[in-house]
Amino acid sequence: VIVCTNPNIEGEATALYLTRVLDTPGLTVSRIASGLPVGGDLEYADELTLGRALEGRRVVERPDAPAERDPSTG
Repeated sequence: VIVCTNPNIEGEATALYLTRVLDTPGLTVSRIASGLPVGGDLEYADELTLGRALEGRRVVERPDAPAERDPSTG
């Protein structure tokens, strides 16, 4: 199940509720990523959005280099 809610208080509460209700062995519940929109300005981003964007960061792959470690794993 993929939970898609708005990134606001109501959406957070709904996602948490659905995650609890759908807590079934063998069922995977995930949520769409959230963060900064393309073309967005960092100056106007709130703390929660910046935090989520940092949590969901990925290594930038260079075509001429081997893959590097995931920065979120240390």
